[in-house]
Amino acid sequence: MGTQPRTAARCGGVALLTALALSGCSTSTPPAPRTTPTPVSSPSSPAQICTSLVSYWAEEALKGGKWAGLDWEQKGMSNDQYKIHEDAVAAGREEQRTAGLDKALELVDRFVAQRCAEQNGATWSSENWRPPSPPG
Repeated sequence: MGTQPRTAARCGGVALLTALALSGCSTSTPPAPRTTPTPVSSPSSPAQICTSLVSYWAEEALKGGKWAGLDWEQKGMSNDQYKIHEDAVAAGREEQRTAGLDKALELVDRFVAQRCAEQNGATWSSENWRPPSPPG
């Protein structure tokens, strides 16, 4: 009575190991070579960081993304970046009504890039804004 009953998972594992042993598979084969992922270029200037961040969240708002309802701090935006976001979403919604979602997303990208460039990233308006940490 002190032994545990065999579970389906335990039996399946034993069966798998037995099948591998009988088929001649072993762990002595060399592992497949590891591939190094191609690094994705990340934005580097304040305007590029602003554009990437604000465009992402504005597009999520237009698409009805799951996290679109987070507040500006949770999205990592400064006060001025949030203002750009709100203006971009309003312009995008208007464009979406007349020309569809794809055109609205294109408009948002252009709108945000222009405003972020004009305001050099729009980061000075919030004490809690910090540039993103370098990858690694």
